Amino acid sequence: MDHEADAYRTDLMTITRFVLNEQSKYPESRGDFTILLSNIVLGCKFVCSAVNKAGLAKLIGLAGDTNIQGEEQKKLDVLSNDVFVKALVSSGRTSVLVSEEDEEATFVESSKRGKYCVVFDPLDGSSNIDCGVSIGTIFGIYTMEHSDEPTIEDVLKPGNEMVAAGYCMYGSSCMLVLSTGTGVHGFTLDPSLGEFILTHPDIKIPNKGNIYSVNEGNAQNWDGPTTKYVERCKYPKDGSPAKSLRYVGSMVADVHRTLLYGGIFLYPADKKSPNGKLRVLYEVFPMAFLMEQAGGQAFTGKKRALDLVPKKIHERSPIFLGSYDDVEEIKALYAAEENN
Repeated sequence: MDHEADAYRTDLMTITRFVLNEQSKYPESRGDFTILLSNIVLGCKFVCSAVNKAGLAKLIGLAGDTNIQGEEQKKLDVLSNDVFVKALVSSGRTSVLVSEEDEEATFVESSKRGKYCVVFDPLDGSSNIDCGVSIGTIFGIYTMEHSDEPTIEDVLKPGNEMVAAGYCMYGSSCMLVLSTGTGVHGFTLDPSLGEFILTHPDIKIPNKGNIYSVNEGNAQNWDGPTTKYVERCKYPKDGSPAKSLRYVGSMVADVHRTLLYGGIFLYPADKKSPNGKLRVLYEVFPMAFLMEQAGGQAFTGKKRALDLVPKKIHERSPIFLGSYDDVEEIKALYAAEENN
């Protein structure tokens, strides 16, 4: 093959080309979803650029404000939120936006309204910016099934009604992982082209993994099933090797590793956070959607995560997600406790 010609390949599967191909399977498709996703992708590129030069641009400092969750907002959080809100509104394809950074939902003015509702965490793990740990954007998309005035009920729906979900991880490389309900695909940003290229087609999580991911600092407050499960990971009674502990503390990084290598990510309820810590709409649902699409499972300690029906936009839930067999094991421990 001519190496010079190979260096200028134009047959690469970009994310836009990929989504257009996916949408062409639906004859009724009008291109709205492709336009919406292009705007999300643009937001991810912008935030990736800002994250990469955060120190130089003096964007790391605190904004002097706290968000709805009581966490100190970094300038990058605020910037990322503005970027995504503007990108989504200007797409002309959205009606309701829910962001981790905003106390209330945003209702798009009627002249710019479309049929999609987007829930997102613009910069998850932002407390890790200073130490160079991977952070990311998480998003989920719902369709509005009516043409009336949008209401908050349009996003207070179970995760199984999402039409797409994904995250963009800003790490050593910038990677966008997406599912539109037909499997999970990973795209890596090629900085020389400014394009996300398909590098991880049809990601499938292994049925069983040898990694568990949990904040062990909360161990004294855990419930019985979580304590038993982690004990089994460390001291297996069946002669199998102990699992390795990996915990970054940035959900996007921990879930990304779990998706690629298998294993389980746990953020259980405990005495300090009886409802868990992660937010249902824009953390639990998108990640649960991706896990299921990749052949894994997501469980709350009581039920399938995607069957939850949130009552508030910033509602929290415990979550156990990852390899199918590993989640089965934690489900069995909860079932056993219930039957006692």
